[in-house]
Amino acid sequence: MGENQKPDAAATPEEGAAAAEPAASGPEGVDGLQDAPQREDAPATGIPQVDALRALAEGALRRVSAAGHPNADPLAMRLQEIDTIALNIKFFGYDLARRLAAELPVRDNLRPRRVGLTCKPSTQDDLESDWVAYWCSQLKVPVVFHRKLWELAYVLQACRESGMMRASARGLGFGCGQDPLASYFAGRDLKITATDLPLDRVQSAGWEQSGQHASALDSTHKPYLVSRDQFEKNVRLRHVDMNDIPPDLADFDFCWSVCALEHLGSIEKGLRFVENSLATLRPGGLSVHTTEFNFADDAQTIDEHPTVLFQKRHFQDLKERLGSAGHVVAPLDFDVGSKPLDRFIDLPPFRHDWPASLREQWGAGEAHIKLSVHGFPVTCFGIIVRKSE
Repeated sequence: MGENQKPDAAATPEEGAAAAEPAASGPEGVDGLQDAPQREDAPATGIPQVDALRALAEGALRRVSAAGHPNADPLAMRLQEIDTIALNIKFFGYDLARRLAAELPVRDNLRPRRVGLTCKPSTQDDLESDWVAYWCSQLKVPVVFHRKLWELAYVLQACRESGMMRASARGLGFGCGQDPLASYFAGRDLKITATDLPLDRVQSAGWEQSGQHASALDSTHKPYLVSRDQFEKNVRLRHVDMNDIPPDLADFDFCWSVCALEHLGSIEKGLRFVENSLATLRPGGLSVHTTEFNFADDAQTIDEHPTVLFQKRHFQDLKERLGSAGHVVAPLDFDVGSKPLDRFIDLPPFRHDWPASLREQWGAGEAHIKLSVHGFPVTCFGIIVRKSE
């Protein structure tokens, strides 16, 4: 998720700790590693074979010994180039994305238009479209091939198609963090309540260090989109736990969240949030959200974790649940695209994991529509729900 990625979304496999020279491979080497030091987060199991295999794996991930000698173990020699291979793939993909963005036509006199937005994943086609270009111009950012930009355009397009872009309409944003939507809406004289986690929850979850939490209205005010006076007139901040929405948040025309509901603790909690968000709306109000979509594996996914990954079946179940209650969910579309950038799946290590020197020299910005999260190819998915009349 690039520069805006929240904690726990990806991690480099490198352990980084220097250790003793690796033992020889084979049975003797395994036996000799039984007394190797264990990682603090991986205590010994008490089963000699398991602990020996764990020590062998940890040894293979070490690049150098305590003396600074290269790890010449055959398995280690295979593993130690993985990060370099990933960087090669990444930068070819980023370069392609930047070249394709530079080749996009200059579009003058862009106007908002109806496209019949569905519940769908982000695609290269979308990011090449007039509707995304229009919302980028409104947000005063260039069109680049990045899924986070797609999420912002998706929410704005859904709001416009549903008739919510009108002065004095009331909007409720969940998990707003640093995103610019509250400022954009305020600049059009919509009345916005922007919410984020209570500060004590933020500190325990590690969001404070990530810079993505809206600890004050200053975090959500974007002066290039709205003046300070107009922003303060139209926006107020509330600290809200998305798993426990206060009942006084009610009668809004629309609500939204961007890449937030996958961080609520489980898949079921994320789905329940979408359902509960409808209670904040007037009859016929709009609920629009984006989240993580595990599009390549229908069998396994991540659940009960700080970042969970939704599958097709979860969106299908949600549509059935909400439809049975009389709400209207936009048609489901699971086409993830087939253009070059739809097939480029970005890999760790991501920019925030690079050394500072490389971030300064190479950090021109990540460019991806798909990426790997703990080995699962994912992209963004948008959900649009109309509350029952």
